[in-house]
Amino acid sequence: MRTYLFEKPLIRGTMIKRKSQFTALVDIDGEELIAHIPTTNRIGDVENKNLPCLLSFHDNPKRKLKYDIEAVLLSDDENWVGINQILSNRLVEFFFNEHELDEIASDFGSIQREVKLGISKLGDAYLEVKTPLTTINVKYGQNINTLPPKPFSSTDRMVKHLRELAKSLQDHEKAVFLQVFQYRLTEKKERLRSTHYEDVSQTFKYASNAGVEFWEIQMDFRPEGVTLYSVNRSADL
Repeated sequence: MRTYLFEKPLIRGTMIKRKSQFTALVDIDGEELIAHIPTTNRIGDVENKNLPCLLSFHDNPKRKLKYDIEAVLLSDDENWVGINQILSNRLVEFFFNEHELDEIASDFGSIQREVKLGISKLGDAYLEVKTPLTTINVKYGQNINTLPPKPFSSTDRMVKHLRELAKSLQDHEKAVFLQVFQYRLTEKKERLRSTHYEDVSQTFKYASNAGVEFWEIQMDFRPEGVTLYSVNRSADL
């Protein structure tokens, strides 16, 4: 099994607290600084304070913030939860090219990313990648504090993409909706419903009836790199 290796191992630190949608105060070896956080929403129902985290360093003079928070630790083991949704696209491309996702799609020469609406193309198949972070399916550690559930409504883009995937089957052989969990699922939790739950639910059913395939992959996230942990056809719509 191949591992996606980071250019340099990620740096361990602590997310002291979140300062804004895009920034957090972190501690790295006793030094406090501001880091970029790649997800603008909550990380599940977790209070973003005093969380062990992994950070990437970017020595680019054009960047205001040199560090990105790539993962947080919410359990009592080394099951890091990757939170960089952009990274998911690179991981999926890597594992497809390494033929570790052949059961999803194998007959393709190359991957065209973001052909339209953020949907990638593999041969005669369209692929939509999502990294859900509204519910984190891990058993929380003793020091993790949680917050009351907060309804979310940012589902318009997903609904639009699902309809586009279903429509693509008129001209293509296959369409795949792929959920990427940059961690190992250790405790299945009830999925937080959006304020547009009924519309989303009906769109999932419409896409499924049209022939869209639903898959999910889990990963083992480490400071050195990411390994594919499991690949499953999903019936949970």
